[in-house]
Amino acid sequence: MSDALSNLIGALAGGSVRVVDLTQPLGESTPVIDLPPPFAPSPGVSMETISRYDEGGPAWYWNTLRFGEHTGTHFDAPVHWITGKDLADNTTDTIPVERFVGPACVIDVREQVAADADFLLTPGALEAWEREHGQIPACSWVLLCTGWSERESSEEFLNIAADGPHSPGFHVDTVRLLADARDVLGVGVETVGTDAGQAGGFDPPFPTHTIMQGSGKFGLASLCNLDQLPPTGALVVAAPLKVVGGSGSPLRVLALAPA
Repeated sequence: MSDALSNLIGALAGGSVRVVDLTQPLGESTPVIDLPPPFAPSPGVSMETISRYDEGGPAWYWNTLRFGEHTGTHFDAPVHWITGKDLADNTTDTIPVERFVGPACVIDVREQVAADADFLLTPGALEAWEREHGQIPACSWVLLCTGWSERESSEEFLNIAADGPHSPGFHVDTVRLLADARDVLGVGVETVGTDAGQAGGFDPPFPTHTIMQGSGKFGLASLCNLDQLPPTGALVVAAPLKVVGGSGSPLRVLALAPA
């Protein structure tokens, strides 16, 4: 066994490295993105018991699950968006597995989001973060800590008004900077999707999906516990289900962080 792996095992056993769960529970109350007509909606989560120590299976319990690929804490593969549909290795079963693991850069904007639900992280704000914490390295996960996961009801979480949903996200120029100049693995957010709530009216519409997926990058949505991570120094493992031709899937996102 390599020294690196031995040291990691020892650090986990000794408590100097802790495992942080960045995943929301997946159940029938999980909020799902609400698309207006004429777009096809994604179903909520449903569970149907196959057997539970009964005549259907006297010694075992299991369920049939039904949900959309982009439900709860989930992964966006490049093929999820039209800009990424023709890229190589763009589905959940073809992405090289080493691309699911990378260092985390956590940008805390909870104060700004508390004052403005439509807050967008600008390139200037990103560069100010880098002046304090160092430039974001290639193949990193950039995680936006907004406090949004603390919203308990679906109504608060989706935050839909007469003019559509309102939630924070990335400015289009910031997405371009991260995809091109920083060459990140992808971005992660606490909201229902990686784009801000009003992003349908941006230029281009839904720029985080358009640019990230079009650049062969990934998205992580509906994360939680980002406030438990340091700005740098954590490692994130975000591996989707190996769905053949999959555009994404719910997943368990774990971070290894210093205690």
